[in-house]
Amino acid sequence: MPRNHADNGRIELRLRPEDKAVLARAAALERLDLTGFILRAALPRAQATIEEAEKLKLSERDSLRVLDLLENPPAPPARLRRAAKAGFILE
Repeated sequence: MPRNHADNGRIELRLRPEDKAVLARAAALERLDLTGFILRAALPRAQATIEEAEKLKLSERDSLRVLDLLENPPAPPARLRRAAKAGFILE
């Protein structure tokens, strides 16, 4: 678990020296510093991971059910109709 330090924007990585050398060489070839090279590779992947995790995935059957409910919504239950008539706001 990471230590609870004030967020200064820093991340520490523990790398084998040979892995760091590979990253540093690749960064130099692209005229980037090591931080820029790692961020350029990692941020798009992180964003794609978040987007994929936040997608709602439905089966074809469920998708058709949702569309049917949107086109043919069920009648509101009696309790909801009574609340609306009484002027209650449902949250």
